[in-house]
Amino acid sequence: MKPRAIGIAGIVVCVALLAWYLGSPLFIRTTVDEAFPTAAPGAAVSAAPASAAPTAAAPVTLASGELGYVDALHNGTGRVLLLRTGDGVVLRFEGVAITNAPDVHVYLSRETGGKWTESTSVYLGPLKATNGSFNYSVPAEANISLSKSVVVWCRQFSVLVTWADLH
Repeated sequence: MKPRAIGIAGIVVCVALLAWYLGSPLFIRTTVDEAFPTAAPGAAVSAAPASAAPTAAAPVTLASGELGYVDALHNGTGRVLLLRTGDGVVLRFEGVAITNAPDVHVYLSRETGGKWTESTSVYLGPLKATNGSFNYSVPAEANISLSKSVVVWCRQFSVLVTWADLH
């Protein structure tokens, strides 16, 4: 009976590890609080006397939206802002709380309502945190006029975590 007990214990350990891997992101929260963006590096600064310190241009809001509820396990709250900062564009998550999941990534989509297509969306990177305020630089070659929403997607399970339609 000893080999059987060892086998059962091994199965229990494997199931417990799998359950922790799949379930722990729901309980693990991370927080990042980045400063509100100012002028992008290399942004033009108005001509001023040499003794005056240069001032950064204030960002201009191009679009904004509120994160949406998908279901009890996948949702987010808070605001997203698409900002022009000098000669760059930044997507800002402002005061957000997003359900965690494994392998979560952020996209700008040409579609609304949490829909997106990888071939036509702009990939911005992995989700920096589940809570807080943080920024993503939008690639210069991205046509932001086509962006209608922000999508937060779990690649591992192909599941929508949350989204925000941009207005």
